[in-house]
Amino acid sequence: MFHLYQFPLCPFSRKIRLLMSEKNIAYEMVREDPWTASDMFFNLNPAGRTPVVVDAREELVLADSRAIAEYFEETVQHAPMINGTAVNRVEIRRLVALFDENFYNDVTAPLLMERMKKRLVLRQPPDSRMLREAMKLAHGHLDYMDWLIDNRPWLAGSSMSLADLAAAAQISVADYLGGIDWEGHEQTHGWYSAFKSRPSFRPLLSERMDVIQPPAHYAKLDG
Repeated sequence: MFHLYQFPLCPFSRKIRLLMSEKNIAYEMVREDPWTASDMFFNLNPAGRTPVVVDAREELVLADSRAIAEYFEETVQHAPMINGTAVNRVEIRRLVALFDENFYNDVTAPLLMERMKKRLVLRQPPDSRMLREAMKLAHGHLDYMDWLIDNRPWLAGSSMSLADLAAAAQISVADYLGGIDWEGHEQTHGWYSAFKSRPSFRPLLSERMDVIQPPAHYAKLDG
């Protein structure tokens, strides 16, 4: 049994939860809040970031969401998520990096700072200018996703891949924090609504932070 150290609104934790569920890998979750990370957690991952996957029986500790995903791709044959030709696999990895880095830095990270960390940790009001800028940048990313979906069945090609999981994880956190305006993005909204109906995604929709509540549409499959 794997133990997944995660935080509910960490998009990288969500990506690995989706991957492990799609691959039917059993795991138990251990919550690790980023602002109160324990010494034990820093011993597991000196970077102090979730997710971390531990198998104590094998004395195995995996850190960094992309490294964890690659490990499971190499060791679990069920439901491959970095698949196809070499060109296809490069495209999957390119898009994973785009969502993990660009979308996160432009959209998810500012929303987490303004609507979560400032409220729960810093006890400060959010900066409305930063929120507007994050939502503006989100439109640009959704425009690109609209184009991808217009030209492909899934984001990276003909089948669901780690790129779809990475994108859905980022969008789900941004959507929880009220940072996604779906107007004008029917293609991506349709893709995301279909993704929300997958068994791997449903546990994410039912989770709530102690204080921060999502918009009413968040858990609706067509919302």
